[in-house]
Amino acid sequence: MNVPALLVNFAVTAGVALAVMLLAFAVGVRTGRHRGVDVAWGLAFTAVAVTGYALSAGDGDPGRRVLVTVLVAVWGLRLSAHIWWRGRGTGEDPRYARMLSRAPEGPARTRFALRIVYLLQAGIVWFVSLPVQAAQYLPDRLGPIDAAGAALWCVGLFFEGVGDWQLARFKADPANRGRVMDRGLWRYTRHPNYFGDACVWWGLYLIGAHHAAALLFLPSTLLMTWLLAFGSGKPMLERQMTSQQRPGWAEYTARTSGFLPLPPRRSPSR
Repeated sequence: MNVPALLVNFAVTAGVALAVMLLAFAVGVRTGRHRGVDVAWGLAFTAVAVTGYALSAGDGDPGRRVLVTVLVAVWGLRLSAHIWWRGRGTGEDPRYARMLSRAPEGPARTRFALRIVYLLQAGIVWFVSLPVQAAQYLPDRLGPIDAAGAALWCVGLFFEGVGDWQLARFKADPANRGRVMDRGLWRYTRHPNYFGDACVWWGLYLIGAHHAAALLFLPSTLLMTWLLAFGSGKPMLERQMTSQQRPGWAEYTARTSGFLPLPPRRSPSR
């Protein structure tokens, strides 16, 4: 592994992640809505991966460079397109509205949004992407571990993509207005999309796990998993659902696994 070149890569991709989020910030300020940062999230991961692919030419195994870049791009672009489609024509995301309400209106709130929403997410994008960037510089040829990583990525994309599709169809039916989605993949986990995200990033980590230095990048994947299961993903969404007092929500949470897909419990109990 060409360590000096990888360190240069880290510096360049940090700038790329920052540039994407600053562009999203400019759009958010202009429109008065900061929910667009969620669209920028997948685009920033894709931009970092493509930049790493370009910079690693001549250093890493060509097959692995193509593999991780394509996998990140497919995941990131699908996620950004889905979030854009889901949020088109709507107002500010309630999560960001609550978050930004902690700062006074005017320039202070704009600066607060820049720090807490955009700069923080730029840093997370870069840090979580470290295993992918390192994988692009590995000279080893693809092998069984890479195949296992790609298979896990496929499982993750299936849960994420199918879960989002099932939820969108459920919400599109007026008969389901105010009801809790408990069908399809949502019967086995309350968050198939977040579980899928975790599988995607563990799969990408495995593709770069050939080198002993892979242990240095394990915290990146652990951070993504923590955010999904314990940070800004599952807990924040479930607090919102609980606050809405949606009929059937308590029963659904009692019988359905919170993260890992498991058979529904027969007797609801906490």
